[in-house]
Amino acid sequence: MVWEALGSVIVGLAIAVAATRWLPGRFPSPRLALATGPVASLFGALLAHSILGPDHFVQVVLAALGVGVALLSLLVRPARCRLPRRSAVPGRTLRV
Repeated sequence: MVWEALGSVIVGLAIAVAATRWLPGRFPSPRLALATGPVASLFGALLAHSILGPDHFVQVVLAALGVGVALLSLLVRPARCRLPRRSAVPGRTLRV
């Protein structure tokens, strides 16, 4: 159980660091993302361990990875759209 928890925290920290480097301006706060990754992965590992039971290290860490990625994806803000606004009248574009 200790190794599953430690492995899931390391996996969660790794995906949080990778996400903040891959999408640097899309998170509200990098510190929030770096805290959410390990906590979400630990939650996923504890949930998977309670469902599967002992001696399922790989499956527990994979479940921790999935829950960590899913909860980190909830923090990502959409990119700013640079398309012009469309008017209700066809053929006209609004100027901003």
